[in-house]
Amino acid sequence: MSLLPSISGPRDLDGLTIEELEQLAAEIREFLVENVARTGGHLGPNLGVVELTIALHRVFDSPSDPFVFDTGHQSYVHKLLTGRQDFSNLRSRGGLAGYPQRSESPHDVVESSHASSSLSWADGISRALIRTGRKDRHVVAVVGDGSLTGGMTWEALNNISDDNDRNLVIVVNDNGRSYAPTIGGMARYLNRVRTADSYRTLHRGSDDLFRRLGPAARAVYRGIRGGTHGFLSRFTNNVALYSNLDIKYLGPVDGHDLPTLIETLELAKEYGAPVIVHAITEKGRGYQPALDDEADQFHAVGKIDPATGKTVGTASSAVAWTDVFADELVAVGEDREDVIAMTAAMLRPTGLLPFAQRFPDRVYDVGIAEQHAVASAAGLAFGGLHPVLAIYATFMNRAFDQVLMDVALHRAGVTFVLDRAGVTGPDGPSHHGIWDLAMLQIVPHIRIAVPRDGTRLREQLREAVAVTDAPTVIRFPKGSVSDELPAIERLPDGVEVLSRAGAQDVLIVGIGSMAHLAMDVAERLRAQGIGATVIDPRWVIPVQTSVVELAAAHRLVITIEDGIRVGGIGTRVRQVLREAGVDTAVDELGVPDEFIDHATREQILEDAGLTPAKIAQDIVAQVLGTRIPIARGAQTTEIPIEHASSDPR
Repeated sequence: MSLLPSISGPRDLDGLTIEELEQLAAEIREFLVENVARTGGHLGPNLGVVELTIALHRVFDSPSDPFVFDTGHQSYVHKLLTGRQDFSNLRSRGGLAGYPQRSESPHDVVESSHASSSLSWADGISRALIRTGRKDRHVVAVVGDGSLTGGMTWEALNNISDDNDRNLVIVVNDNGRSYAPTIGGMARYLNRVRTADSYRTLHRGSDDLFRRLGPAARAVYRGIRGGTHGFLSRFTNNVALYSNLDIKYLGPVDGHDLPTLIETLELAKEYGAPVIVHAITEKGRGYQPALDDEADQFHAVGKIDPATGKTVGTASSAVAWTDVFADELVAVGEDREDVIAMTAAMLRPTGLLPFAQRFPDRVYDVGIAEQHAVASAAGLAFGGLHPVLAIYATFMNRAFDQVLMDVALHRAGVTFVLDRAGVTGPDGPSHHGIWDLAMLQIVPHIRIAVPRDGTRLREQLREAVAVTDAPTVIRFPKGSVSDELPAIERLPDGVEVLSRAGAQDVLIVGIGSMAHLAMDVAERLRAQGIGATVIDPRWVIPVQTSVVELAAAHRLVITIEDGIRVGGIGTRVRQVLREAGVDTAVDELGVPDEFIDHATREQILEDAGLTPAKIAQDIVAQVLGTRIPIARGAQTTEIPIEHASSDPR
């Protein structure tokens, strides 16, 4: 008899025996492989936390005891145990989100999928529970060893240790990996804790601690010390780090041994002060194709054959933006020995692996520590090198202060390569890279390039690393490179004219890959008798002189970008035109300043009105509504059109 369909909430676990819980764990793994294979998603991390999540929900009472998942990509099992078992549209519009989402369930607390923030959340929640008279409730934070490389984690631990009178349980889900194997001193420390010799040392040193914790603790200790797991001793070197922070530590325990997990968590629950439970888990547990994947153990997959783990569907010959960058960076490295590559725990996803293979001593992976990466890059530049820091656009938000005060203020030559910029789609609000253009353009002296195709990406990367006295940014979207879009003219300042026909009625500024959309809009306008010029600024910040000159020669300027419209490139163009005394009307098109739920990129752009038909229709309506004359030959005419909104957003 299958158990999973009978689980509608965590309390349904209470009546199950250990054997039934283990059966449930096997069913959950089978469910995950079968369903995530159809939709794509984070498979490896969730296979690794099945028993751990079952044990957490068996011992604690969510949502009365709030659960906080760091990053949240390991929350699929949590969703299943809290009544969400329809995975048919996972990460698609109308279906379950790939991360915790408050609108789905009261069991979900933190939606942000940026790492290393969970302990700060847990610190705040636990303090609030105390102050509001709910001292009997517990807060449970689940943090991976990869997230321990982030500085926020240690800031939080420092503050958690300052107030021990609260029920706060920190579960370290230690699988030796974040996206890829965890790096740095913390990784080496945890690896030592995992060794058998360390377990034996922990056995010897734990007895005194458990005696002082009382009869219940001694009973648990007696029950498990004969196995392969040890408990914390503050007398051993391996766990001195946590004990020096004055936070009790239990572990390491086998994260796939349900009886031990439950007993350990029950002990942590009864302790009455902050406790760290260190669970050793295996990413991809129970699914051989994931375990065989040395790159990332199926951290995130597309649609796959569940039997083999191989990607299904027609193989695409399209080249990814990331691959173009990866290839060109190696070529740059051949020419420039001073070029250094950096990343924050994303060596493969950001395309730095080929560079690392070619120049292994010229790559620095700092772990999930974006702020440190940027400030360190400033130091590398001061030392005479040129760092290229590759990072997802959404994670650049975390290091803005360092870009401003450490790189720009010091006129450091650092190049930031922002992958997955713009609307990304199924990973939801915190993974869209839509804030970078609005955020970074306010940095003094910064130069921002947005290539429209692979050729421009190669060109502009080389132009960026040639800048030695200011930060430079190259940003490109997720997915396949846009078709080559040649220019008919390159102006002296690098701005490229892509199309020019008819009268100079509308100047369309296509930002990056949106230049293709701009070309389609121009064709539709010309069919209506409206002359349109399409340009690609290439370097969008600073606004180039020829953009101002072209705007002055047209009756209307339209800017199109896939970042937020408020404070975006269009806003900057408008300001520069006003400063130059150019009064041409400017209409800025982009995505709204909202948190955008998971959906396909196409659905999101359509919602934002960023389709050729909608933009063309609205431009014509605006032109007529503002009585801007439209030239047709020697005559000025108005063009009839069906009613359309004058708001192009």
